Amino acid sequence: MPKRPLQWLKGLALAVGLTLAAPAAQAAPHGEVVFDTYGVPHVYGKDEASVFYGFGYATAANHGNLVLKLYGEARGRAAEYWGDSEVESDKWVLANDVYERAGAWYKAEPAQFRADLDAFAAGMNAYAKAHPDKIDPAIARVLPISGVDVMAHAHRLMNYIYVSPMAAATGANNDAGSNAWAVMPKKSASGNTLLLANPHLPWAPSYFTYFEIGLDGPGFHLYGATQVGLPVLRFAFNDRMGFTNTVNGIAGSTLYELKLAPGGYVYDGKVLPFETATKTYKVRQPDGALKTETLVVRKAVQGPVFDRKDGKTVAVRVAGLDRHGGLREYWDMGRAKSFAELQTILARLDVPTFNIVYADKEGHVEYLDNGILPKHDQGDLKYWKGLVPGDTSKTLWTQTHSYAELPKVIDPPSGYVQNTNDPPWVATYPQVIHWKDFPPYVATNGPMSLRAQQSSHLMADPPKIAYDDFIARKLSTHVLMADRVLDELVAAAAADADPEVQQAVALLKAWNRQDDADSRAALLFETWARKFSGPNFQSDANFKVRWSPDQPIDTPSGLKDPAQAVAMLKDAIAEAKAQYGAIDRPFGEVSRFAMGAVDLPGNGGFGNEGVFRVITWSPLKNGVRTPVHGETWVSLVEFSTPIKAQGLMSYGDSTQPGSPHRTDQLQHLSDKTLRTLWTSRAEVEQHVEARAPF
Repeated sequence: MPKRPLQWLKGLALAVGLTLAAPAAQAAPHGEVVFDTYGVPHVYGKDEASVFYGFGYATAANHGNLVLKLYGEARGRAAEYWGDSEVESDKWVLANDVYERAGAWYKAEPAQFRADLDAFAAGMNAYAKAHPDKIDPAIARVLPISGVDVMAHAHRLMNYIYVSPMAAATGANNDAGSNAWAVMPKKSASGNTLLLANPHLPWAPSYFTYFEIGLDGPGFHLYGATQVGLPVLRFAFNDRMGFTNTVNGIAGSTLYELKLAPGGYVYDGKVLPFETATKTYKVRQPDGALKTETLVVRKAVQGPVFDRKDGKTVAVRVAGLDRHGGLREYWDMGRAKSFAELQTILARLDVPTFNIVYADKEGHVEYLDNGILPKHDQGDLKYWKGLVPGDTSKTLWTQTHSYAELPKVIDPPSGYVQNTNDPPWVATYPQVIHWKDFPPYVATNGPMSLRAQQSSHLMADPPKIAYDDFIARKLSTHVLMADRVLDELVAAAAADADPEVQQAVALLKAWNRQDDADSRAALLFETWARKFSGPNFQSDANFKVRWSPDQPIDTPSGLKDPAQAVAMLKDAIAEAKAQYGAIDRPFGEVSRFAMGAVDLPGNGGFGNEGVFRVITWSPLKNGVRTPVHGETWVSLVEFSTPIKAQGLMSYGDSTQPGSPHRTDQLQHLSDKTLRTLWTSRAEVEQHVEARAPF
C-alpha cells in the first residue's frame, strides 16, 4: 500500500457515492461505509488505507462543516477564509509554527502512515465533491485538504489546545473532564474484564466534539469514538481489549515570565535580543476582498513570546515538539495483540497528555498518568503551572521523564482502576502508589474531588460487579455531597420554627439524594450547596472535617457551623423560590435536554457535588437550563465471548445542518438508558440506513 499511486485515491474519489436504505451490500473495489440507523458509520476496507479513506468520507458526511472549519484554523488561515473574528486564532497558530511543524511531522512518518493520512484526506475531499450541496460554501473555501492538514489539526489540538492552550498564554481559562473504569476478572461477577469510557466535554460543536465510528480492515477491528477530524480512535475497543482517556493535569508546557529591557529581555544577568520573524496572513473583508496583515513573531530562549491581557510578557515552552508519532501511537494501541505489545507502544510517549485506562480479555488493567513531562530539580505542580521566572537558565528544562518514571497502576490487588481527572494517587483503593514517591511537580496531593470519591466508592465498595450493575453504577445520579452533610443539616434545621424551613426539612429528608428528573429536593440542595461550598462546589472550608490524604475517599464531611449552614438554607429557600418559583420544582422541569425540536426532562448534575453522571448546566434562561458540558460519549464493554457493549453519544453522531442524528439519542439520555452498540457486521446489516461503496 505505501507505494500505491495517487491515481488510486483519485479513482476512489470518483467512485464513491451514497445509496440510501440499500437492501444489501454491493461489491466495491476497495470497501464501503455503512451508516446505521443512528447515523453511526461502519467502515469496511480491503486494506489499511482504504479504511482511512472511508473514515475520512464518513467524517465529512457527519461533520464536514465543523471539521473543515477546524482544518482551516489549523492552517493559520481562518481569517483569510472567514474574516477578522479569526485573527487571534491565526496569530496563535502562526506564532507557534503549527502548520510548518505539521508538514515536517508528516514527512517524518513511515510511508504507510503517510498513505493513511492522505487517504483520510482524500475521503473527505471525495465526499465534498460528490455532495457539494452538503458543505457550506464559506467552509468549502478550505478544500481540498491534504494529509498535512490532518496532521496539523491533530498537532494543534494536542499540543496547542490541550497541552498549551492559547487561553493560558493570554491569561484566560481552559478546562475539561472525563470518567474511566477498568475492572479485572477477579472483581467481575462473570469473571470477564469490564471497561468504561466516559469523556465529558462541551456540547457545543467544536474541536472537543466526539464522533462514534467502527473501523474494520485486514487484521484489525475497532469500535469507539474520537474527536472530530482525528483519523484515529482515542476511545476504542475490539473483541480482545480496549482503552480510554481522561484529561490529566500534567504540566507539559511552561509559561516563563520575561523581564523586558531595552533591546530585548533579561536572561542570566544579560540582555538578550529577541529572535524575530515576520509572517503575513490575510483577512477577509466584508466585501470579500483579502487584506494582507503582518505578524512579527518574537522568540526567547524558551520559545515564542506573547503579551498577556494582564500586561505581562511570557515565553511558551512546550514539551514533545520533536515527537511526531502521537496519531500513530493511538493507531498502534488499537491493533496491539497483547499486553506486552501495548507496553512497548505506550513507552514511546508520543501522545503528549491524557490519562490512559486500559483493559483486555486476558484480565490485565492499567491506569497510566500519561504524557510528555519535563524534568525539574525544583518546584511543585503549582509552581510549574504558574508563571515561572524566565530570567534565569536555572528554570529552563531540557529533558523529559520516561514511561518507567510516570505514575501507573497495573493489575492492582483491589481488582480495578479508575480516574475522573483526579491526581493519580487513588487510581485504585486501597492505594498502591503515593505522592511522596514521585517528584512534587507530577501532580498535587489532593484534595480529591467528590466526583472522584464517588467513582472510587462505586468501584471499591461492592465485592463483585456484574455487567448490569456496572451499567447501573455508571448511570447513577447520586449526590455524594448529600451523604456527607445532609443528615446534620436536617437535624440542625429541624429546631427552626420557620414554616418554610420546616417545609425544606421535610423535602430534604424525603429526598433519595439523586439528581433525577422527578427529584423535588435536588434543586434546593444544589442551591444550598453553592452557598456552602462555593460557586463551583470546590471549597471544603465549611466542612467539619476537611479533606485528608489519610482518608482520601471519605473526607470532607460534616458541618463546621450548623447554625451558619441553616442560615444558608434560609438563603437557598429564598433563592430557589425566586429562580424556580418554588422550593420543590421537579429537577427535570428546570433542567432540560433540549436541542432543535427535541425538549426532554434532564437528569445528572455537577461533578463537584459528587455526581458521577456529569451534566454541567447552563445558567437559567427563560426559566430553564440546558447542558453546556458533561455526558458525551459513553461505552461499557464486557470482554465476554462474544463481547457485550452498550453506549451512547448523548448529542448524536452528526453536526451537519438538518441531520436527524443530532438529537436522536437524547431520549436515551433522558430515560437513563443506553443503546446496544452494533459492533459486528451481522448486527450492522440489520440496521442499515445508507451505504457508500468506494
